[in-house]
Amino acid sequence: MKATIIRIWDFYLTGFKSMTIGRTLWFIILLKLFIMFAILKLFFFPNFINTRPEGMTKEEFVSKELIERRDMLKQE
Repeated sequence: MKATIIRIWDFYLTGFKSMTIGRTLWFIILLKLFIMFAILKLFFFPNFINTRPEGMTKEEFVSKELIERRDMLKQE
């Protein structure tokens, strides 16, 4: 079992070392993932839980917000 894992690891390692265009493609993929998860999260997905009133737990705040938003949707 251990020998099989080592052979698989060696197969992928030598494959990645001998890449030419693949390295550029992996760089582009990783850059796009970084942009999606790091930069877009900062600007478009603020942390609303930290805006809760003093003395209210996170659970209470989330349940209150969900109920209020459900009621707003019902009114429309």
